Amino acid sequence: MPGLEEHEGICPYCGEPITLLLDLSQGSHVYVEDCQVCCRPINISITEHFDGSVSVSLLDENSTF
Repeated sequence: MPGLEEHEGICPYCGEPITLLLDLSQGSHVYVEDCQVCCRPINISITEHFDGSVSVSLLDENSTF
């Protein structure tokens, strides 16, 4: 069963690298977390695939998945 995992990403606003701590035990889900650098809200989508792999997307608040 998956648990917490660090993920390196890029803020869609300021372009700075950020580190996210993802809860992979919830399966596919979407949530909002503020950027650690510029404090703007990032829409984070975690998608769990049939083969067990996971993809993560980071978008600004005006974009959709």
